[in-house]
Amino acid sequence: MLGKELRELREHLGLTAESVSLELGFSRSKLSRVESGDIPLPKLKDLEQLLDRYGVTDPAHRDTLLQMQRDSLSREPFTSYSPILPSGLPMYLGLEREAVRIRGYENHVVHGLLQAEPYALALAGSAKLVEERTTDFVEQGVRLRMDRKALLTHPDGPEVHIILTANTLRTMIGSPEVMRAQYDEILRLCQLDKVEVQIIPEDLATYRSGFNFTVLDFNGLGSVTQSDSAKATTMWSKPSDVAQFQRQFDAMAKAAPGPSQTPQILTELAEKLWT
Repeated sequence: MLGKELRELREHLGLTAESVSLELGFSRSKLSRVESGDIPLPKLKDLEQLLDRYGVTDPAHRDTLLQMQRDSLSREPFTSYSPILPSGLPMYLGLEREAVRIRGYENHVVHGLLQAEPYALALAGSAKLVEERTTDFVEQGVRLRMDRKALLTHPDGPEVHIILTANTLRTMIGSPEVMRAQYDEILRLCQLDKVEVQIIPEDLATYRSGFNFTVLDFNGLGSVTQSDSAKATTMWSKPSDVAQFQRQFDAMAKAAPGPSQTPQILTELAEKLWT
């Protein structure tokens, strides 16, 4: 989100990335990657230089952008994983780190922020031969998924609310042992103060979105919505588009059993399916 704002400030002044890079002594490629969200600015003074050049003098606006930069620098960047990421995902990961609230819906597999390592490994391993992936590619992808979960326990981490259909929990990935471990992980995460999980039962006659999506909310900035496939990550920032996803999420959250019922639902499913 910081990169997008910097790009919009530059374009509003009619400046090119090349001219700004030359004037301030930045690498042209670095500025482009910052604006696309692939990497954070490595130093706060770099951001201050850009804000000075773009004429951002309002103290509140500067403080907001500087705080976003501090937050991004305080968490481990994911640039080392760039070779294995689908198009658009590096930008999403940067936004995910800056969000104050994450609302996700999954109807095929367990949401990435909830996945246990055995589940993530079995899921990636099952596609290894079909998608012609190397063992290193699979292992890096699983490490990335586990690294992202640090958001859930970070002191300044976001509020996280995930909705799963029961189908995601009834579909065996790996083995019954893997599924039991995955259930245990969801139960563990449900105990965190900022994490809520809801499950839509199969026999509940209610609305279900046909595809997965995640809504990211930010302080003082507009929300964005993300949905991914094997090849690319699609993002929406237009308010009317984001509002449509928010309505879908709110409708499912209202109809599904509350988060307090999730442990009982998981326990009953585990006894029925994986014992």
